[in-house]
Amino acid sequence: MPNIAETLQKATELLQKSGVAEPRREANSLLAFTLQKDRTFLITHSDYALSDEEEANFKTVLQRRAHREPLQYITGRQEFYGLDFTVTPDVLIPRPETEMIVENAIEILKTRKIARFCEIGVGSGCLSVAILHNVRTASAIGLDVSEEALKVAKLNAENHRVLERFELKISDVFDSLSEEKFDLIVSNPPYIPRRDIENLQAEVRDFEPFNALTDGGDGLSIIEKIIRDAPRFLKPEGFLLMEIGFGQASDVKKLFSPKIWQSLEILPDLQGIPRMVKSQI
Repeated sequence: MPNIAETLQKATELLQKSGVAEPRREANSLLAFTLQKDRTFLITHSDYALSDEEEANFKTVLQRRAHREPLQYITGRQEFYGLDFTVTPDVLIPRPETEMIVENAIEILKTRKIARFCEIGVGSGCLSVAILHNVRTASAIGLDVSEEALKVAKLNAENHRVLERFELKISDVFDSLSEEKFDLIVSNPPYIPRRDIENLQAEVRDFEPFNALTDGGDGLSIIEKIIRDAPRFLKPEGFLLMEIGFGQASDVKKLFSPKIWQSLEILPDLQGIPRMVKSQI
């Protein structure tokens, strides 16, 4: 039977030929997942021989990854803001740049004794759950057009023990809300222009939910709707935190009326790309 060292070598070669970035690291992650061991075990037990069942299971997940299915959908997990989240193909995979919203939300909400916020497009729930986990006095409502996404968000809220402060509801942007007012609105909306979808990595283009990536048009329609309607649902001096895409900063700025919004910043991510809108009414 092949041992760990031999298995990893062949897996790395296959993933490299398939165009997977960092094939060695990915091979290690897949094998650790299959064996239910950590990476230290793989290093210290390189001569461990896989059983027939382990070899068959590894070949299955390896082929999935070679076909460019994201590692996170294979393992069903992704770390975000120091927390472990369940992810499925019904939700976007949480990304490090989106943690900017969590950091700024925590800073805003911790200054308010009893805070309530709203998330548009809740997906996996990573934003709201991370915020609620760090601001124990806050409560939230998460809105999404996808029932399947809401199920994932509920599971993550249960896993991190914040569900009692987190209401989930089907909604197209703000459509299902009445006149409730929030201290903060957060969103990572579908902002990729439809014309750019074909140029995305295969992992994103072929596997992540299309409606969570793009509005099907120029990438600005849902952003525009959020900016237009948010003031109706914000308390005085309430904030909007929203992720935007590469090259959208100039167009997004034009959507904010200075008669309504007191302040507007578009903050860069760690790569220097204008990434997050921070605005206050």
